[in-house]
Amino acid sequence: MAALTDHDTLTLIDDLLQRYVSALDDLDMQGWLATFSSDGQYRLTTQENVKYNLPLSLMLDDCPERLKDRVKYVDEVWGNTVEEYQPRHFVQRGLSKTNGDGAYHVRSNFSLFYTSKEGHTKLLTVGRYDDVIVEEQGVFKFKSKTGIMDTAVPPRYIIYPV
Repeated sequence: MAALTDHDTLTLIDDLLQRYVSALDDLDMQGWLATFSSDGQYRLTTQENVKYNLPLSLMLDDCPERLKDRVKYVDEVWGNTVEEYQPRHFVQRGLSKTNGDGAYHVRSNFSLFYTSKEGHTKLLTVGRYDDVIVEEQGVFKFKSKTGIMDTAVPPRYIIYPV
């Protein structure tokens, strides 16, 4: 795979990354869903699981129907059954590659803070995203997005995708 150096393509990738985290920070699950391709997938796992090649996941939406289920669960089912929090993502794109097949392989670092209803802000998790990005109807979208947390046990439960 060759390193990606095309400025316009990198700008479109950065735009997608920002649309993704902005949707989550705005608690806009439909906006989050819109960042995935028609055959998109999402997985949240830990560095330890990746290191030992374990298939374990904290979240696994391995088809578009499960992505839609995640949206419905967050928007309609949880309601007042969980203590909500305000997420705040910081993302830095790192290595971006392509092998000429129309897909872009992108690795980014993330940190995710949360603010409780009481107004206390703490670090929830840090890690990296390993993404496969494709163009669908003129828009860049995630064909697969894998969030890999550096720590196996965050300080609280996770409601929203990372």
